[in-house]
Amino acid sequence: MKSKKTKPNSKPERKEETNSPLLIRWRFYLVIFFVFVAFAALVSRIAYIQVVEPGNLIHQGDIRSIRAKVLHSARGIIYDRNGEPLAVSVPVDAVWADPATIIKDGDLKDLDRWYALADVLDLNRQELVDKIKNNAKRRFIYIQRQVNPAMANYVRELKIKGIGLKHESRRYYPAGEVSAHIVGVTGIDGHGLEGVERSYDDWLTGEAGKRVIRKDRFGRVVENISLEKRQEGKPLTLTIDQRIQAIAYRAIKQVVADYRATSASAVLIDVKTGAILAMVNAPSYNPNNRSDLKSFNMRNRVITDAFEPGSTVKPFVILAALDSGAANPKTVIDTGNGVMRVGGSLVTDTEKVGKADLTTILQKSSNVGVATLALRMPIETLLHMYSAAGFGELSGLNLVGETTGIFPNRRRWSKIEIATLAFGYGLSVTPLQLAHAYATLGNYGHYMPLHIVKTSHEAEGRQVFGHENVRRVLKMLEAVTEPGGSAVRAAVPGYQVGAKTGTTRKAENGEYSDEYFAYTAGIAPISNPRLALAVMVNEPQGDNYYGGTVASPVFAKIMKGALQILNIPPDAKKESDK
Repeated sequence: MKSKKTKPNSKPERKEETNSPLLIRWRFYLVIFFVFVAFAALVSRIAYIQVVEPGNLIHQGDIRSIRAKVLHSARGIIYDRNGEPLAVSVPVDAVWADPATIIKDGDLKDLDRWYALADVLDLNRQELVDKIKNNAKRRFIYIQRQVNPAMANYVRELKIKGIGLKHESRRYYPAGEVSAHIVGVTGIDGHGLEGVERSYDDWLTGEAGKRVIRKDRFGRVVENISLEKRQEGKPLTLTIDQRIQAIAYRAIKQVVADYRATSASAVLIDVKTGAILAMVNAPSYNPNNRSDLKSFNMRNRVITDAFEPGSTVKPFVILAALDSGAANPKTVIDTGNGVMRVGGSLVTDTEKVGKADLTTILQKSSNVGVATLALRMPIETLLHMYSAAGFGELSGLNLVGETTGIFPNRRRWSKIEIATLAFGYGLSVTPLQLAHAYATLGNYGHYMPLHIVKTSHEAEGRQVFGHENVRRVLKMLEAVTEPGGSAVRAAVPGYQVGAKTGTTRKAENGEYSDEYFAYTAGIAPISNPRLALAVMVNEPQGDNYYGGTVASPVFAKIMKGALQILNIPPDAKKESDK
């Protein structure tokens, strides 16, 4: 058999090829679907952030770029009545640190600069470094407040990263310890802590301003957003005369040293207006030295400490007797041998005065005499007289810490209680209340409200004592400073001065101790009263603890200086007596 041969020109047969498609549709649509879903989710998220709840991101951006700078207002200046500054604000700086930045950048490694910083700020070197380390996550801490300009400039020259300066102001008191109890002091934050600084803090402080800006990442200001202007603190003028204040302070500081007393206080009042011309205490403190701020020294004893006034209230007992008709200018009282039995107790005098008129009773400070007068009239009459004088009431000076003292209020009174009330036991008053009572006497019974801030308008007072009887009592008071009186050392050459001394035992734990209060209160000049002064010495040591010995010379020094400074002319009668 012959095999079949293919023809040379014939083509071989090709198998059919199946072409698979390059695009698989379902996969394509699946990808498109997921892209669309992702896009829709992204758009939805953007819409939610931008439209529904845009506040969060705006807030996050703002806290990274917006800064608010407080524009501190200068505290108002405090002046005395003559325009002398008693408290001013001076520019200082605060040194602050950013511990987070310091730790992050490793700036603590350069210890020489940190030690130099500690030395200039008078800080412990290691404590300063530890303070930064212990606050590593914080962005702001104070290193030192109220740094003076020279120290601030040195800190600036150190160029320590993360250490900055912030402008502040510090209160400076030119009068120092002389007027510390009146003016007071401010704290490290610039707000008043004591005295006028605290009582009138809102007036003196003013209102701080605020500047809001936007910064870029390099700390450059790119936008000024808003500005609230600051309102400076308003000035305050006091009725205090710094010249008289200085004389009074030197006098009471000296008496504390001479008699080793615990403290002493004095307050001087203009009887015509009720203005406080001087108010001093010793010991005092230096408000410019914060290490000297001790509560014992900072207390304004003129308004915070109350004591039994003793014989200084006797003029008011005599006035009450005259006003009520229990006595008249010609009344004579037989004090006997200076001892009077009242119930089961005795009332005694320091010296025998026998039969005495009202002037002699006051001049010799007879306890028996005033006790007899008190027992002749209803107790309500005497209490009303004390109340009208201002005992048991706040002065209205608006000073922190003022006390009202103790004013007796009971239903039943024994005779001995009435008798002792007549010579100043059984009630307590502050030096300010005592001076105010004498100022009312000096104003012929016209009660004027007290004030320590100078104003353009005069307050209206009220008549509380009989005019004519007050004149009689004033003449009696003058006799007390003349030869033979208990307050002869309170006399001022060339002037008619009326004063009354007092000495009382100090009450402790419900009993009377062996310590004493010595005081003198009075008015000058009697011919035309202008000034009322009260001086109190607490716990004078030694045998001479009486008001006439201890407090009267201080009274004379202060009153003499005040009369001369205020150009009050001497009395013609006294001039002719020289």
